[in-house]
Amino acid sequence: MPSLEGFRHRLSSADALPQLAILAVAAGFLTGLVILVFRTTMDLVLSHLLLESHPEDFESLSLLGRMALPGCAGLLLGVLFFRLPPESLRAGVTHVLERLSRHQGRMPLINALTQFVGGLIALIGGISGGREGPAVHLGAASASLMGEAFRLPNNALRILIACGTAAAIAGSFNTPMAGVIFAMEVVMMEYTIGSFIPVILAAVTATLMTHYFFGPEPAFEVAPLHLATLLEIPYVILCGAVIGVLAAAYIHLVQLFARLHAWRFLSRALLAGAITGTAALAAPEVMGVGYDTVNAAMAGELALLTLAAVVILKCISSAAAVGLGLPVGVIGPTFVIGAAVGGLMGMLGSAVHDGLTASTGFYVMLGMAAMMAAVLQAPLAALMAVLELTANPNIILPAMLIIVVATMMTAVPLKQRSVFLSTLSTLGLDYPPNPVRAHLQRAGVSSIMNRSFVRLPGVCSRDQARQALTARPRWIVVESEKSGARAVLGAGDLKAFLDDSNAEAGDVRLMEIPARRRDVAEIDYLATIDEAQRALDSPEVEALCVCRTSGPMLAPLRGVIIQDDIDNYRESAS
Repeated sequence: MPSLEGFRHRLSSADALPQLAILAVAAGFLTGLVILVFRTTMDLVLSHLLLESHPEDFESLSLLGRMALPGCAGLLLGVLFFRLPPESLRAGVTHVLERLSRHQGRMPLINALTQFVGGLIALIGGISGGREGPAVHLGAASASLMGEAFRLPNNALRILIACGTAAAIAGSFNTPMAGVIFAMEVVMMEYTIGSFIPVILAAVTATLMTHYFFGPEPAFEVAPLHLATLLEIPYVILCGAVIGVLAAAYIHLVQLFARLHAWRFLSRALLAGAITGTAALAAPEVMGVGYDTVNAAMAGELALLTLAAVVILKCISSAAAVGLGLPVGVIGPTFVIGAAVGGLMGMLGSAVHDGLTASTGFYVMLGMAAMMAAVLQAPLAALMAVLELTANPNIILPAMLIIVVATMMTAVPLKQRSVFLSTLSTLGLDYPPNPVRAHLQRAGVSSIMNRSFVRLPGVCSRDQARQALTARPRWIVVESEKSGARAVLGAGDLKAFLDDSNAEAGDVRLMEIPARRRDVAEIDYLATIDEAQRALDSPEVEALCVCRTSGPMLAPLRGVIIQDDIDNYRESAS
């Protein structure tokens, strides 16, 4: 009869697609609900309490309002989270990657609550940032907390994190393909069937919820624009190089602000609010997410000086908000900055070539794709995002070209990693894991542990020892009354001792008989094979006893693992 325990055991395998598919739909639905509440709350407060027409009309604020609103948001964030420890204030995509690297994808509830409340305050207050950072954090946390509630193995939690990430991007922007690619290219940094299918299901589930509540329309209103002539290709390449340099400068600016992480959060929040407020005096378009600015740039409604001001001031204000640790995202700002610099390049190209180039709106789209790709070092995710956000297939060919040029310019001559990996390096993390570790993280210890064992006390009678061997076990786990498992020895060694006619009569002392005894350590049955390998890398550990640490009325010992079991798993998968 099916049971939750059997479900958990099947999930520990690297090919548990049916079980992961069920979890993916549940994760997509849960993430969709959370994102729906977050987005609806933000839009309602902005459109009904603060702004005049729509949730991004910060331009309608007075000069005093532009300065005061971000400052008040920074002050409120600092006061509200004043007593929280620094680890509880970590949020966004970087936090998700950190938890994957150090904590097997277990996301703390307190950080998710901080992200939800803090993200709303920051974005409603006009702090320069995107909503995808909070969305990814909330989606990953929702999926992870669901997995922890059912005590799912750690290898399944990692895939649930990817499902929550994809569902969050898909639900927030109505971009299912971009959600899938973002989860695989930015978060998991791998493409495997075992994770691809669940991630797709989660993204589709969240997108269907978005279609039901917000409609299927793309985020930006775009005419069917296209290149005027293939002679524009060299100019597109030049635009890619310019945006690559700008992206590298933006990443560097984020890291400069990140060096102030030792400041108290109140001081950092006030500084971010003050920078946004000051920038908004000259260009109110820098406030909030800024998708209305992208639409205006595509329609050619922004002047040359306005676009230049948006590029410079949005770079500074959003880099400050992200680098100083406010709970906002970075993708939204890259879209706005890319759109503004694309608009500038479009205007300049049209002026130089007497209007023979594509419209400014087309270069706005190209700029968005290139800036996102270069800052995140995620070319495929950027291509899919812009394609779905604009619903314009004419952009594919030139977007592929400008994305490649911008990404290579940032990574090769300017030697900048993605903004997320650069931030992680300041925390002492090397992400992603190497291919060997990534392979071992896809399965749980219960999929390779040897269940053929018996437990015996350190001193037992010969009859007791012979009775234990009737079950034909592979291992003998030697236990003491106080400290649990002391060592593991092969059942063959015990049998050979009992069959030896020269052995002395009396009790059997398992820690003294001729045998190879392996020093043991315990590992939780939810752990991945990678965790088992790291435990066995210790010179004091030669075998692992897989235990269930919860449920005191249940037999805690589940199986035994030695290095050969892990090596066999590697060979079977190669």
